[in-house]
Amino acid sequence: MEAVLTKGLLSLPLNPKTRVFNQQNGLRNRLNIEKTRALNGFSSLSCGIGGEGFQKFQAINGVYKKERKLKVSCSAASAAAADGGAGYIEDVNNNNTPKLLGVEIATLKKIIPLGLMFFCILFNYTILRDTKDVLVVTAKGSSAEIIPFLKTWVNLPMAIGFMVLYTKLSNVLSKQALFYTVMVPFIAFFGAFGFVLYPLSNVFHPTALADKLLASLGPSFLGPVAILRIWSFCLFYVMAELWGSVVVSVLFWGFANQITTVDEAKKFYPLFGLGANVALIFSGRTVKYFSNLRKNLGPGVDGWAVSLKGMMTIVVCMGLAICGIYWWVNTFVPLPTRSSKKKAKPKMGTMESIKFLVSSRYIRDLATLVVAYGISINLVEVTWKSKLKAQFPSPNEYSAFMGDFSTATGIATFSMMLLSQWIFNKYGWGVAAKITPTVLLLTGVGFFSLILFGGPVAPLIGQLGMTPLLAAVYVGALQNIFSKSAKYSLFDPCKEMAYIPLDEETKLKGKAAIDVVCNPLGKSGGALIQQFMILTFGSLANSTPYLGGILLIIVLAWLGAAKSLDTQFTALRREEELEKEMEERANVKIPVVSQEGTTLSVEVGNGTLANGMSSSGGDKSSNSSSESTNPRI
Repeated sequence: MEAVLTKGLLSLPLNPKTRVFNQQNGLRNRLNIEKTRALNGFSSLSCGIGGEGFQKFQAINGVYKKERKLKVSCSAASAAAADGGAGYIEDVNNNNTPKLLGVEIATLKKIIPLGLMFFCILFNYTILRDTKDVLVVTAKGSSAEIIPFLKTWVNLPMAIGFMVLYTKLSNVLSKQALFYTVMVPFIAFFGAFGFVLYPLSNVFHPTALADKLLASLGPSFLGPVAILRIWSFCLFYVMAELWGSVVVSVLFWGFANQITTVDEAKKFYPLFGLGANVALIFSGRTVKYFSNLRKNLGPGVDGWAVSLKGMMTIVVCMGLAICGIYWWVNTFVPLPTRSSKKKAKPKMGTMESIKFLVSSRYIRDLATLVVAYGISINLVEVTWKSKLKAQFPSPNEYSAFMGDFSTATGIATFSMMLLSQWIFNKYGWGVAAKITPTVLLLTGVGFFSLILFGGPVAPLIGQLGMTPLLAAVYVGALQNIFSKSAKYSLFDPCKEMAYIPLDEETKLKGKAAIDVVCNPLGKSGGALIQQFMILTFGSLANSTPYLGGILLIIVLAWLGAAKSLDTQFTALRREEELEKEMEERANVKIPVVSQEGTTLSVEVGNGTLANGMSSSGGDKSSNSSSESTNPRI
């Protein structure tokens, strides 16, 4: 005979042995054991259940409730069948898996190396991000006006080219070989730049040709000509940008998703965000330390070259550490098994993505959030960096300020991440989504006001011991710090949460559309606006009033989209919760055991499943149905 064990229901064999079910000899007393007990009444157990086990029941007023999981021991069941038909059940709650601080050792072997990798990657990224701005903004014959042209005409094409090459390499290389193939060129370039390209930049850069082009084209083309003038610095700028998008987004998160389970990700991924800001704080201090080295150097020594060599040495060492950690995890940590049946992410071209965006109001509003952030932060950031160069023309002074800026950003973001959970719980998605544009608008108004009306308020600012320029630099720094901390702690979680209530097709296609169209548009949109303003009005300073007006329009559109999306998001969440509640009511199974002589009846859902039992022990008997009284629940 066979017994089929299911979750919440015990289906008896067609010809069972005679048993009398009463309160003393019922399932509760027969299963109320701690380790291994015999399940009488069955000659064998179905071993197809495997490690999933079945639920132990506790009898309370005739209704059996789940208590804890039990596992069928197939070997014990087979042996018991030969002894008279007793299967065995083992308690799987007594798990002897080694743990540390409540976390399994196997999980820690994955999470700790991933945390170290993430720390090293973001430590490098902060150093590279601060250094790239110093190189291209403070270089002779260049200014902050070069950044919009760099982002549009150099960075974007190289990013597209890299992704095409990466896709082709992924088809011919293993995952480990692909990781090293991408990482090693980054490490080699940054090492070579610090010790070869920068010391010999005067030899490599076509300064005379750039001077002739600038004289013939006019000062409005200072940005495009500067790309040619300092091409090696621009290459460093692009490689630093690619480190953030390629090594962080593609390599690290791809590897993390490969070796972690969903439950581990939900528990530990938020901690990576906190660790990232710790890396930001330490790397900011490192930049500040190397920037101040020039104070102890003798006359005639290029202090910035010395600082650059020290920082690039750290970048190379961190890069090698990342490769070492990656090798260790792949060698000593077993990978989780994955289901082979996964829905592939739809591949959408640019035109298909645009059509899909236009057709869905929900996705349109979500796309507006992404594009508006990219444009807004670029409009303010580039203007701020132009003022930063005017205040700190020396590369070391500029770099030291950026080190302090990165440290302050890390502290602010860390604090905002601790507050973000409270904001979501108390005020909800809508308020959290509006905080980032509100912060950016308020600080942006203060920043542009100081630039436009610095003269009339100069006496008041002078009483604080500052010039209008220095005040604008500090207000712009605060604007960037609070905007980025709000983005990391609130804007990004809000954006990802907005996908949750969508149906699977809209979720996948909407995310694909935003990845293809909106992210690049947001990053290059502000740069294109600034290029137009520079070429039209002659310089970034002359176009500042118009940039402030554009910022106001974009942020207001951002707030409108957030309000609209909040209404739709709330409605979809309520609809999803209602559907889930209805499904739970429709699928609920309530096992009911009643005792009428020797008859056991089990009620499931709206029907009754009854197996009658005759009083004759080993003889065959036909099944009979018996009515049971429905209990009040």
